[in-house]
Amino acid sequence: MKYLNAQVILPEALVEELQTYVQGGYIYVPVKQEQQKHWGEVSGYRQELDQRNQQIKAEYQRGISMECLSEKYCLSLYAVRKIIYQK
Repeated sequence: MKYLNAQVILPEALVEELQTYVQGGYIYVPVKQEQQKHWGEVSGYRQELDQRNQQIKAEYQRGISMECLSEKYCLSLYAVRKIIYQK
């Protein structure tokens, strides 16, 4: 997260209003709910995991055992089972 100087980006009247509440401190301004990104969207990791999970499902459907998939992908048997049976 990058800190910005309020005097540089905000109108003077707004800075003065904020100073009645906070002076010399930090304020976190959250992202609007409709613009909020889900986990892994920004980095692309979510898409990477989805591709891996699809590959696990496809390999299982081709007859590779859950135990082999667990070893291949360094996941617990429980995690592989969850991936295979998720909708």
